[in-house]
Amino acid sequence: MADWTFRPATDDDLPRIADLKVLVIREHLERLRPWVEESARQYLYERWNAANVRIIEVAGVFAGCVALRQADDCRWIEQFYLVPEFQGQGLGSAVLGALLEECDRDRAVVRLDVLQKSPARRLYERHGFEFEHEDALDVFLVRHPR
Repeated sequence: MADWTFRPATDDDLPRIADLKVLVIREHLERLRPWVEESARQYLYERWNAANVRIIEVAGVFAGCVALRQADDCRWIEQFYLVPEFQGQGLGSAVLGALLEECDRDRAVVRLDVLQKSPARRLYERHGFEFEHEDALDVFLVRHPR
């Protein structure tokens, strides 16, 4: 997928991102615990920081979002959601690759968590993420700079 770009997120993007999160994680989260839509939205709203979030656009069309948050010892990839119509076309891999190139230039360790049994884990492992630990809900992965 060649024709995609990032743009900075604004607070106006938050409702659309919350809708997208609900759309894309529901089936995966329902396998692990009872689904409560308001809880999923509230989790996002409580952690929202537009300065960390990038909107992904394909030919000017909203295709998803991703956050890259600086922590003390690493960067965290969070809130990585793609509109279903853009999934399975290489966009997720292209976006992840761009983020990792940025982190590698800065020699930054990158961490993320993915829901247990999520097919997205394969994408992250293809990009060099390795198992760090897990809990009942999430698998935590880490990638050291190349």
